[in-house]
This record gives sequence, structure tokens and C-alpha cells, in this order.
Amino acid sequence: MISKNTLCLWFDGTALDAATFYAKTFPDSAVKAVHHAPGDYPAGKLGDVLTVEFTVLGLPCLGLNGGPMFKHSEAFSFQVATDDQAETDRLWHAIVSNGGQESACGWCKDKWGLSWQITPRVLTAAITDPDRAAAKRAFDAMMDMTKIDIATIEAALNAK
Repeated sequence: MISKNTLCLWFDGTALDAATFYAKTFPDSAVKAVHHAPGDYPAGKLGDVLTVEFTVLGLPCLGLNGGPMFKHSEAFSFQVATDDQAETDRLWHAIVSNGGQESACGWCKDKWGLSWQITPRVLTAAITDPDRAAAKRAFDAMMDMTKIDIATIEAALNAK
């Protein structure tokens, strides 16, 4: 049964591949159900995978194989809070090395065009620090990064 609030993500025939990758990559993620088209439709034929129910980090999602008409953009992204550099590196490299691409400030894009913010909790705490000068130093350090380096953020935060 689909949750009351589900993210519907549009794919061009690759919803099952994407959902399977997310399930293998992120904790609390799984492919829940695969539904095949009961008839022909503009982007596919009877029996093709039409939708995939899955979770990403506990968030219910529905992958819809709707065809090439709509593309993902940075206007929507998954933000993943990481606890340490090892987790940050693992998730970042999993996305980028699987046909994705790096972007700036902890953002990357997977091979299906979905954007991800791999954001260490340390970064979020640093840029919201009540010491606004420290927050600015951490923010400025982040602005020069692709993948977030926690040691550099901490050094900027603690610099005087």
C-alpha cells in the first residue's frame, strides 16, 4: 500500500535500476514492490515496469517510468545528513562512481539525474553556529569544496 505522502520520481524506463541502487547504497532503504503496466502507454508497452515502490532513508517513494519528457533538476534534491567523514565519503563516492557527477558544496548528481546533498552534521552545525564569524569561516570553506571535508570545516570553525 502506498503511503499517504509519497515522493513520485519520474524516470525514463530506469526506475527499478535507480530504486535498486538506492536500496543498496543508503540505510533504511528498500525496493518494496514492482508494478508492471496493464497495457501499452506512451512510454512503454504492456508488461513493462511502470512503477516501483521504494524507500530511501525511510522516505516512501514511487518511481514512475514516464518516459523522456521530464528531467530531474537541482530544484529537488535529497539531503543526507552524515555522521562522519567515512560515511560522507562512502555515499559521495557511491553516487559519483556509479555514473554520477560532482557538483559544489556537497552536492552531487546520480546517473539518473537526481541531485543529492551529502551533508555532514558538522557542517550544518558550523554554518548555524551562534558565533557568526565562525559560521562565516565554515561557510566560506564549504564554498570552495565539492565533497565536504569535515576536518577543513572544523579547522575553519575553530580558527581565530
